[in-house]
Amino acid sequence: MSAERQTHPHQTLHRRALLRAAVVVPAAGAAAGAAAAGTAAASEVSPAAGGRFDAESPRFALAVLPDTQYLFDADSADPAPLRETFRYLAAERSRANIAFMTHLGDVTEHGTEDEIGLASDTFRLLHGKVPYSVLAGNHDISSSTDDQRGGSAYLSAFGPGRYRSMPTFGGASPDGYNSYHVLRAGGRRWLVLALDWRVSDKGLAWAQEVLDAHRDLPAVLTTHDIAWSGDDGEARLSGNGRRLWERLIKGNDQIFLALGGHYWPPGRTVLTNDAGNDVHVHITNYQDRYYGGAGMIRTYGFDLVRGVIDVETFSPWFLARDPGKRSPLAAETIELTGPADRFGLTVDFDERFAGFAPVTPAEPRPARAVMPRGTLAYWRFDAAGTDAAGSSGAVVADGTVVRDLTGNGNDLTVRRLHSSGAEALTWSANHHRGQPAHASLRFDGGKGPDRGAVLTTAARAALNSEKFLRGYTIETFVRLPEPFEGDHSWMGILSWEGRNAEAGKTTGWSPLEPTCSLNLSPERFLQFVVYPHEQDADPTSWSHAVPTGRWMHIAVVNDTRRTVMYVDGSRIARNPAQASTGIATLGKPFVLGATQFDGTFGQGFYGWMGDTRIVGRPLSVKEFLTPFD
Repeated sequence: MSAERQTHPHQTLHRRALLRAAVVVPAAGAAAGAAAAGTAAASEVSPAAGGRFDAESPRFALAVLPDTQYLFDADSADPAPLRETFRYLAAERSRANIAFMTHLGDVTEHGTEDEIGLASDTFRLLHGKVPYSVLAGNHDISSSTDDQRGGSAYLSAFGPGRYRSMPTFGGASPDGYNSYHVLRAGGRRWLVLALDWRVSDKGLAWAQEVLDAHRDLPAVLTTHDIAWSGDDGEARLSGNGRRLWERLIKGNDQIFLALGGHYWPPGRTVLTNDAGNDVHVHITNYQDRYYGGAGMIRTYGFDLVRGVIDVETFSPWFLARDPGKRSPLAAETIELTGPADRFGLTVDFDERFAGFAPVTPAEPRPARAVMPRGTLAYWRFDAAGTDAAGSSGAVVADGTVVRDLTGNGNDLTVRRLHSSGAEALTWSANHHRGQPAHASLRFDGGKGPDRGAVLTTAARAALNSEKFLRGYTIETFVRLPEPFEGDHSWMGILSWEGRNAEAGKTTGWSPLEPTCSLNLSPERFLQFVVYPHEQDADPTSWSHAVPTGRWMHIAVVNDTRRTVMYVDGSRIARNPAQASTGIATLGKPFVLGATQFDGTFGQGFYGWMGDTRIVGRPLSVKEFLTPFD
């Protein structure tokens, strides 16, 4: 577009106060496997009493419980806060999709039989509801010993026998002080290693065997003592942490997150392992806070769609109280929001795990598999779509024909705009992961001077005059460059040529704009404007600000009554309620790569464009070119 329509102000997204995200559907079972050095094979199922956990949802939480020792301190013990924490985890398992809880050691203050016994009884509130691991801290056993210390009150209560009934439990080291769990979450399996306060050489060898036996699983390592922090929140490896780093963590790319307690204040850092990848090292400990930390937990909210881990810290015990009856210190401690307690980690999970669990790319799908009833045109930019498809980066010459694979004759022919050079259009192997064809076109359009390239149907193509009176679905895959450089405001993505005034339309924004076009506003809002065949109107859909640097799927669906835009299978908000039946096409060419104004192309599209399909009826989301659940 060469002139501006109404735009939308940028909006700021505010972070939620506490983790409250999950989809409630039945959990799926999967075998977790047995360890080379462990016992019991495990299958991941949802504990009957703990609410439904969705193992396939891309959003789930790992709960972390640090030092609880001041709640189990001789005759001043008070397990009430921890009981409330366990009630919270069991009650919220479904809503927050809590996969697992791990305790970081120092369960008790002195490790006596009485303290351990009370702690053991308290943990039974969680047993069978949420799977969990517990490891020994220096206050639970003789601190001068390692995992070869032999029997203890701790081992009797929190040894392997405690976990055998858990579906996640994979096994323990022969001494019993180290254990591992395999859990299914986010549609994949994950390994949790729970290591003793002081792991012996034998313990390290056992841990390596577990990692070797589960070589394709991303791993979270938990132990009591790994790092310390100053008031700046910057974690540094402790002496024991340095030994774990050198002997186990840095050489095993699987370990992407390492959690410890013991020290306060909390802190975090990012280290680089031998594979050149990030390892996040965090200290989580609140025993110095009011009421010995009050059973405070930290939740790691994994979001595999957004590529983030949202971290939050709060006390369910204080949260459960009537706000009007909370003491000043309870109100102050209910949630911690400092940079070491509440933060987000950006993780490209596929890239981070590629070294040990590479994602197997889907095979290209044949055209016949993605042309449902009513498909009017389908174009793709691989060898199946054109005989001239070149190697990635090669120039797409003017006159190149991209075939309409439906056989309906809506072939597209390439031509450059104005005096654009060869670089205005090139072949590319870049593509959306869910795209049927593994290829795209790279457009280098822009303003000042106007440049670009277009692909247009022939003068008598059937699509030029199609009225779509039974509805329509128009889909394409688009990726905007990162950085998004230059002025590309109101660039067109696809359109029909002509002026809406030629179709007798009188009430639109301008009589000079075409009867149908998909464009990008200066704020990177998608704009789909259509002049219907049966109404004198221009109902227009507006998206949110779309991202740069990643592929997106765009679909516009009309059911003969109104039009709805979807981005990545998600219905946008600003879809007009105006009646809209058909498209007032003029018998003029359909275009990929630009939009006319007053019958003239200005700038062309800037970015990548993949498979594009037009169907003469409304499709459901699950029928899109890439299916969305």
